[in-house]
Amino acid sequence: MPQDEVDTINANGGALKAAVGIPEEQLRKAAKSAVCKINIDSDSRLAMTAAIRKHMAEHPDHFDPRQYLKPARESMKKMYIHKIVNVLGSNDKL
Repeated sequence: MPQDEVDTINANGGALKAAVGIPEEQLRKAAKSAVCKINIDSDSRLAMTAAIRKHMAEHPDHFDPRQYLKPARESMKKMYIHKIVNVLGSNDKL
């Protein structure tokens, strides 16, 4: 699990005390072997939750989902690009 996202969630009212996952180096090794599927959904949910919590803490007057979902989607996109390019090595493989 991306510790920076867990830290952001906890700094903005969250309570993820024991959030752990598989280190990226192990995921990288798995992606190079015969492993056919690696789930990164938890990382995606952490990225989105962290961005929403941070935005709401910084802008407590915002209530329109478009105001906080835009940075949340950008955070998820950044996470997916990182995982696809730097961890899974599956960019340009389509």
